[in-house]
Amino acid sequence: MISDLSLLTINEVQKQLSGGLLTPTDLLNFYLKRVEKYDPQLQAFITPTPTLAKQWVEKLENKIRNKTQLGKLAGLPLAVKDIFLTEGVQSTAGSQILKGFIPPYSSTVYQRLIDEDAILVGKTNTDPFAFGASTENSGYFPTKNPWDKTRIPGGSSGGSAAAIAGGLAHVALGTDTGGSIRQPASMCGVSGIKPTYGRNSRYGITAMASSFDCPGALARHVSDLALVTEIMAGADPCDATSSTNPVPQYSQLLNSVNLLGLKIGIPKEYFSEGIDLEVKTQVMAAAELFQKQGAILMDISLPSTSLGIDVYYTLVPCEISANMARYDGVRFGQTAQNTTSLIDTYFKTRGQFLEPELKRRILIGTYALSSGYYDAYYIKASQIRTLIKQEFENALRSVDIILAPVSPTTAWPLGEKVNDPLAMYLADVNTVCVNVAGLPALALPCGFDSKSLPIGFQIIGNYFQEANLFSVGHQFQQLTDYHLQLPPL
Repeated sequence: MISDLSLLTINEVQKQLSGGLLTPTDLLNFYLKRVEKYDPQLQAFITPTPTLAKQWVEKLENKIRNKTQLGKLAGLPLAVKDIFLTEGVQSTAGSQILKGFIPPYSSTVYQRLIDEDAILVGKTNTDPFAFGASTENSGYFPTKNPWDKTRIPGGSSGGSAAAIAGGLAHVALGTDTGGSIRQPASMCGVSGIKPTYGRNSRYGITAMASSFDCPGALARHVSDLALVTEIMAGADPCDATSSTNPVPQYSQLLNSVNLLGLKIGIPKEYFSEGIDLEVKTQVMAAAELFQKQGAILMDISLPSTSLGIDVYYTLVPCEISANMARYDGVRFGQTAQNTTSLIDTYFKTRGQFLEPELKRRILIGTYALSSGYYDAYYIKASQIRTLIKQEFENALRSVDIILAPVSPTTAWPLGEKVNDPLAMYLADVNTVCVNVAGLPALALPCGFDSKSLPIGFQIIGNYFQEANLFSVGHQFQQLTDYHLQLPPL
């Protein structure tokens, strides 16, 4: 059974641990051996933490020997996107400007997982501060897609997605500001949850765009995402934007939605000319599988979808320009040497250690917020943001969930779009509107193209209706085996 550990659910792993068929050390060693063997090829991790993981597992073994109550995630190998602060472990946000930064505290959602005895196996690669859609903007190295190592894994949570697809961790944390969990999950053939904005605390996560950022998770099984979200979610006194809505026991509600009579909206704008035919075919096959189970497919329209990219790439850089001001080389991170004044320190530090995409978005945001342009850009984009939100709300009054592709294409070759920012931004066309509206969405694998590259779809629900998404997604996985197929590493 050891060889199949990466395919087991959390519950199955916990049963083996409690039944004495497996020890936490066995579990950790399985994953650490895979990290050692495959990560040099994939480069999913910026900072692997094998020594720390072994120390934690030894403490867990002591708890078992002392018959102490174990957490719900006892021994579970956890990978964490490097924009989550992890006390005592380097947190770079994928940027050279924070190289060597050791945070004195941890992010709330990460802390909640390790409090349940999850084991950190490493910090995963990301586009710097989550600015990107391919993980190629990382200040360290590009991560490779486990299904084809000449291609991108998606981004910005590409390191986390590659770690799950490659069997280097059981669960991974990511963030989704404009699709950065769902898109890499789709391109790497795994599942990822972007919860409702405010469902999970943002405390202790380096900010990109504060009104869009949404921490979530990636895993092979939807049932694992349900359990992890159940643990992570909930109000946090350290984050005023976190919701006080009660957190359901998602892991106990996986069969709560009856597919018979379920109304599934198919938005025509997400199946437009820009979508690859093979992607469209596989996503519609997933929709038809639900239809065979008694669901009702309904054509709907979200007419402002085409404006999502414009809104997103106006508002997000505005928030970035404010959030990035703190990285000045004085308070934390790297500092340029041989400077002559404070202002010289600012200029040289930011010039030397901020990656090109960071500079590009800071400039765009500063321009849009400047005198004479604020009304034309920021205010207008904010108004359209409200319109997009209203269109989703209206659609979700007539359907239970919305089903759509995650990405218009499968993973593209490394380097193909890295020097074409506009082409890279357009890769988010099917994901950004969900973030603009603050809705929850779940990405799932649903097949492969003719190049054996994974294809994913997303189901979008109403606010705080993650339980419905987990239930529908779990039932889809019960009917298919796409999530159990492993890349040929």
